Amino acid sequence: MPRYFIEVAYVGTRYSGFQAQKNANTIQSEVEKALRIFFKGIFVLTGASRTDAGVHALQNYFHFDTSEELIKTVNSNLEHEEWLKRCLYSLNSILPEDIVIKNIAQVEDNAHSRFDAITREYKYQIYQSKNPFLRQVAYYYPYKLDVQKLQEAAEIILASFDFTSFSKKNTQVTNFNCFIHKSNWIFENNLIIYNIIGNRFLRGMVRGLVATMLNVGNGKISVEKFRDIINAKDCTKANFSIPPRGLFLVEVTYRFII
Repeated sequence: MPRYFIEVAYVGTRYSGFQAQKNANTIQSEVEKALRIFFKGIFVLTGASRTDAGVHALQNYFHFDTSEELIKTVNSNLEHEEWLKRCLYSLNSILPEDIVIKNIAQVEDNAHSRFDAITREYKYQIYQSKNPFLRQVAYYYPYKLDVQKLQEAAEIILASFDFTSFSKKNTQVTNFNCFIHKSNWIFENNLIIYNIIGNRFLRGMVRGLVATMLNVGNGKISVEKFRDIINAKDCTKANFSIPPRGLFLVEVTYRFII
């Protein structure tokens, strides 16, 4: 059966995460419901990157398989661009206002939204002057930070490989190894932003890294202590106590063009 990728973006504030869960409102459940209503069929989506409850995404992907007949029922011999335009308009009319489908594209039958992703990029946003317009998309942290120490900690992450210490318990992964391509702190529009790109991320990993680095920046722990926490391979040593609202999945990239 033909396989399709769906590109989505969303504000995660109201949702219990990305992946479908029993008796919970999630991004996947809302998108599956919209597809079911529009195409009048059952869809089971596979996600590219599972974001936690309250985390946002500027870009994430699902894939699904369906019969050619189902797609043809709404195609009606339209040119592809016109068909896509009508599809996106109709699906987005069904979806809640905090979720948008940005694109639907047919891919190779064996393409996989999760396993074929080569990089994922996250940003965590922090602001230090009270601003009510940022409170749903950034973390208010009005305490002094040593930027140089934050950057030194970020460089240690770039040189690390095993992130057991930054994976929450009860995870189902078989290993804790991640290849990090970018790790740094940047400053944009009065925001302090941690930016990280890697091939994969563990459950709670980015928030754990940011929260623990903030302890470096505010002087609670040293840069060397941060290195020791990574090397300890013990998640009880790390700090995970920052809210999800500052975290964004920015981009997921593939070897092929979608």
